[in-house]
Amino acid sequence: MEKKPWQQLKQFTNARISLGRSGGSMPTNEVLKVRMAHSMAKDALHSEIDISKLSDDLQTLGLACMTVQSKVADRTDYLLHPDKGRVLNELSITQLNMGSKEPVDLCIIIADGLSADAVNFHSVKLIQLLLPLLTSWIVAPVVIASQSRVALADPIGEILKAQITLILIGERPGLSSPNSMGAYLTYLPQTGNTDEKRNCVSNIQPEGLSYETAAFKISYLLQQMKTKQISGVALKDDFQEIRLL
Repeated sequence: MEKKPWQQLKQFTNARISLGRSGGSMPTNEVLKVRMAHSMAKDALHSEIDISKLSDDLQTLGLACMTVQSKVADRTDYLLHPDKGRVLNELSITQLNMGSKEPVDLCIIIADGLSADAVNFHSVKLIQLLLPLLTSWIVAPVVIASQSRVALADPIGEILKAQITLILIGERPGLSSPNSMGAYLTYLPQTGNTDEKRNCVSNIQPEGLSYETAAFKISYLLQQMKTKQISGVALKDDFQEIRLL
């Protein structure tokens, strides 16, 4: 029996297509798989950033680190009030000011976002591959941020006098990717920046964009930002075009 076109496409995607049917419904095993995926996504949403292990792993790479937190009180507060996740609490501002001295080229931030497990699994592995590509850069101590949204990178980078911020953050969990990590890059971080100032590299995970490819893409964008002194929509992301030359 000839396969339907969508059955052939199934081998190229994790999307739920060509699941079959049982009467007017999905087969029982597919229903159970959806329920399992939904449970995994909920677990990822409520996972916690492992500050202790991340700190140890970063120290193994020879990197100093510090921890900060947004104004969010707990996970419920985080989900109900997104704006609080974009603002540092007072203690964090004091700690960053104490460590802020000379300007740096880059500040790397590891943030829980909407899936702390994503950065628990992927962030240090990516940093390990990225740093050798930035040998001439002055890099600030890595900042581990709890209850964080993407824009929390702006006040962090501003206080640490960073030319560019790179925040590695857990992306919104989905039914096929509960632990996907995103990377957001901003030239001249400052409070009040909008998303059009940022460049994004998304779906960093073994089942998506590999650590190696992500590291090369991020290093390319960083070099372009430093040279052209722009980021976001003003910066053409032609990484794929360069690779094909």
